[in-house]
Amino acid sequence: MLPRIPATLLLAALLVGAAHAGAQVIPGHYIVRLQDDCDADAVARAHGVRAVHVYDSAVRGFAGALSTGQLRTLRRDRRVLAVESDQRVTVLGRVVNDGTLAAVTVTSSGDLVPTGVDRIDAELNPCSNAAAVGIAIIDTGICLTHPDLYVVGGISYVSGITSANDDNGHGSHVAGSAAARIDGVGVRGVAPNARLFAVKVLDSTGSGSLSAVIAGVNWVTKNAKLKVIKVANMSLGFPATSTTLNNAISKSVNAGVTYVVAAGNSATDAATFSPANHPSVITVSAIADEDGGCGADGLATYYGSDDSFATFSNYGAVVDIAAPGVSIYSTFKDGGYATMSGTSMAAPHVSGCVALYLATHPTATPATVRAALLALATPQSPVVPWLDPTGRERGGFSADRDSYAEPLADAAGL
Repeated sequence: MLPRIPATLLLAALLVGAAHAGAQVIPGHYIVRLQDDCDADAVARAHGVRAVHVYDSAVRGFAGALSTGQLRTLRRDRRVLAVESDQRVTVLGRVVNDGTLAAVTVTSSGDLVPTGVDRIDAELNPCSNAAAVGIAIIDTGICLTHPDLYVVGGISYVSGITSANDDNGHGSHVAGSAAARIDGVGVRGVAPNARLFAVKVLDSTGSGSLSAVIAGVNWVTKNAKLKVIKVANMSLGFPATSTTLNNAISKSVNAGVTYVVAAGNSATDAATFSPANHPSVITVSAIADEDGGCGADGLATYYGSDDSFATFSNYGAVVDIAAPGVSIYSTFKDGGYATMSGTSMAAPHVSGCVALYLATHPTATPATVRAALLALATPQSPVVPWLDPTGRERGGFSADRDSYAEPLADAAGL
């Protein structure tokens, strides 16, 4: 751990969980999944459907508004595998002010090392330039001109918005935790300088449609090899399951993309949330960490004592790994910086870990990456610091809510 200096002026924006009463169906809007050999455009036209999104890589199909008659005839069409209602997808919470000031370290170059990056020892990893790895941020977009972010491409699937620029702030914050540059200004991310792709599927309110999210996964799958996109971060979700999204993610993983997703912020079993409940993704819960160090010596946070399971975080058997997610300082929209909390903030720390591993193991499959991260992670217990074989001080966290003790991400040994 580096010596830390307290940050005195940090923006206080907080993304934590409002409980979801249930899935929010978008009336009259549907997602149609087709046989793999079908022409989605042709099928949509044959049924008189004006497709809003057409899927041709991760899954075959389209989405759009359907009349009762169109819905009836599509369900009878032998080329159609499934028709499901479109749903509302969000960044899993709301923005509030908890009054918490995070502590950060600083590198010799002048970059701040936020507590989350410090807690998982990312600054001790010898990789200082992960530009060989592309990370797709499937979110609200990314600030395309942020000097601390290496954004190389993007696309928008938000209706009426052609730019992938971030008009909310959430996606930019996620991007910075994963990959902010080491450049003497701002912050450093877990995998500095990794190439970022802004896949905008959520609007300025942090909300969007399931059909747009599937379009984002489809784009990542279609462009993964050409653009060397090896990681996809999804700090979003909804309280249900979609067979079409599940199929799309599965095919994308088979194409070599490692998906990292937030567990959700409703303090409930993550098995009830998608895409957190997908079996092939890496699902991330959040811990509270105030000081960037192990040992539970820091001050208590608004969402739990130092080095404890964040009170808002989802939990359960589908969760694979934990990462810091309370009062995380990172990049924001309009070239700024902000402090945010949520499993949305925990997930990109793990995406950065994936990128670090792939920077030195470029041919690793998603299954290999997942196994490596779990094998190298810090056990949840003991919380009392201990020395690993390299002499590095490590420690876990307390107050998890279930019997599965997911480990804490560790970036130093990747």
